[in-house]
Formats: sequence, structure tokens, C-alpha cells
Amino acid sequence: MTSACASVLSPDLPVEARARDCEVLVAGGGPVGAVALAALREAGVDALVVEAAPQLPEDLRASTFHPPTLEMLDRLGLLAELLPQGLKAPVYQYRVRATGEVLAFDLSELADVTPFPFRLQCEQWKLTRLVRSRFPDRVVMNRRVVHFTQDREGVTVHLEGPTAIETVRTRFLVAADGANSLIRKWLDVHFDGFTYPEKFLTLSTPEPLEQHFEGLAYVNYVSDPRWWHVMLRVPELWRVLVVADEDMPDSELLADRTKERVFDRLIGKADVETRHRTIYRVHQRVATRFDHGRVLLAGDAAHLNNPLGGLGMNSGIHDAMNLAEKLVAILKEGADPEELLPRYGRQRRQVTQTFIQEQTRRNKAMIEAEEEARRPVFDEMARTLADPEKRRAYMLRQAMFASLEEAAAIV
Repeated sequence: MTSACASVLSPDLPVEARARDCEVLVAGGGPVGAVALAALREAGVDALVVEAAPQLPEDLRASTFHPPTLEMLDRLGLLAELLPQGLKAPVYQYRVRATGEVLAFDLSELADVTPFPFRLQCEQWKLTRLVRSRFPDRVVMNRRVVHFTQDREGVTVHLEGPTAIETVRTRFLVAADGANSLIRKWLDVHFDGFTYPEKFLTLSTPEPLEQHFEGLAYVNYVSDPRWWHVMLRVPELWRVLVVADEDMPDSELLADRTKERVFDRLIGKADVETRHRTIYRVHQRVATRFDHGRVLLAGDAAHLNNPLGGLGMNSGIHDAMNLAEKLVAILKEGADPEELLPRYGRQRRQVTQTFIQEQTRRNKAMIEAEEEARRPVFDEMARTLADPEKRRAYMLRQAMFASLEEAAAIV
């Protein structure tokens, strides 16, 4: 079938980057959609990504890649080029602001488990840019899914383009179109959970924060009941995430005086340069079902969690790899979609519920709790750090190896 949109192209797009009929259409060009595309194309599947934005955003929302995710990117031939663009961070720390206590976990101890015993601190847009450069004719910008219908053979997808509504026919539609997924809304899927009452403010700065704290790691979670915060290093910047009053207007949160208060409190220095200032709301939500016939939810379209622990993007990439494996089996080996796609839904949704959601809520509770509630949790973590077996089990869980094993056991 010839795509109805073959002649309707934005003039700023290369002629080969066009929406057209394909075996798998992926909605969303973020890290989840990008990895899904790479995995499918490497297996010879005719896959295409459509992205609503006119350009891939270079934002800083996610910047931590866990070891098993690095293994996946390595299998796709992406890691060799991505690795030099990030920082290897084997150590992550939990700090208590009031007392100066530090608990440091070192992923180097997992060198017998993985060839990549570290977190890679690297902005997510570097991955999406890399995939687009690898498959330039398979990523189409300025195309937003506005409607679709499915039948036993495939999905008819309607895209809003620069000048017209375009129509594409595909065997499967993957919704990696983010937290506000229109595809999820058209499916009328419940997105159960809650939204945190606070706003989160992220400030990125070239200020050498390591000069203000003794032994600062590249990844630091700082506990304080009145002012907990996170300090993460990426190659050229430190990212500082702080909680903010939801009633404070965004214009005030982004103002210089707020930035000055944050850094004066953090390092006793208000005159600090910032490169980015970003506000966002944080949710803990999971769709009631990830598989809907030939339409599949992945990443933020399927589940949302707070950013503590760096689990959100990684779990979405794990969705993409799990789903791509099953789509390849269906399209290349004749496997039964009615067996494999519900298995994808069961595997990834259960892991999201029992691991990702639980772990991120626990991480937040530990660093924001009052001293009376936080002390027993911190003391237990100190005992975990001191016990080699418990420490190893904890790191395997935090590094997401345990969640992948749990998913693989679900039939």
C-alpha cells in the first residue's frame, strides 16, 4: 500500500525522511522511541519513528544510564559512540545534610556481573541524536499521531503534519509519546496513581561543586526534611534538583533571586552561573494495561515515577527492548502476537508496579523524611553497606538487574 502522505512533506525535511507505510510505527522520538527504532532496524524490521516536535529537544530531563541499559545499547552497536560523550560514575552517595554523614556505594564491585560496572552520566538527547544520525531516513519530525484505528491485520494511523493530515498503515503502533500520550488517551486507559504536591526545579551550572564538598561523587542524594536535593554531574555541568513550593509562580521560580537563594544555601555563594533552569511536576502513575491489541504503550506513556534513582528513562528503554524482541519474533519468525504481546504487558507492568514505583517512592521518602523517621532507614542502609552480601543485593536491585530477572520469569 502506498502512503497517502508521500507527497505531503515539510520543506525543511530531507526528502527521504517521510511518513510512510511500515511494519512498526513508533510514536515519539525520545530515548524510548529511539531505542525501539534501533532494536527493530538492527533486526531488519521496517520501522519508522514519528516525532511531534520540529526538532529533537536537547533537554536535561534524564541523564543516568544504568549498567544493564548500557549492555543493551552495546548490543545495538550504540554504546561505543555514546560512552565517550558521558562520564563513568561507579560511585553514588547518600548524604545527610545536617550531620555530614555519607554512605557511598561502588558499582565497581559488580565487575563480575557486567562489563559496565558504573552509571553513565550522559544527557538523554545525546542518545536520541545518535540514533537519528544512524537512521536519518527513519525519523520523521513534525508528525503527531492524532487518531488511529486497528483491525486484525494492522493499524491505520492519522498524523498531523505541517500542512495536512497524513495517513499511514502499519502492522503495529508503539506509543512512546510521553507522559501526555494522546495514544493512551484515545485508548481510554486509566493512568492510576498520583501527582506530588511539590514542583521540582532543576538548575544546571558549570560551577565546580566538587570544590565545595569533600569527596563528592558524580551522583549524590542529599537528605534533609526541609530542603532535600540531588546533585548530579554530566560532562560539562552539575545538575542540582531541588523541591519547590507548588504555589510559587513559575516566573518566580525561574528568577535570578530563586537561583541565588538555592546556591547561597547550597555552597554559600549566590553569584553562580546557570545554563538551564527547568520546572516540572512529578507523578507516580501506571497504566492499567500496556498491550492493546496491535497498539502498545512504552516508557512515560505507560508509567511515570519520580526521578530519584534514575529509573524512569532506564525502565522505558527496558520496555523498548522487551517489546522489540517480541515484535521481531512476530514479524520475522511468525510467532503468535496474541501470546507474545500480552506477555510484554504482563512483564513490564508487573516490574513497574513491584520495583520501579516502589523503589522510587522509597528513595524519596528516605531523603525527605524528618530525622525521627529517617534515622532508622539510614541506619539500616548503613548496615547494608557494611554487609558484603546485603550490599551486593542492594546494588543489583538499584542497578536494575533484579528487575530484569523478575520480568524474565513472568510468563
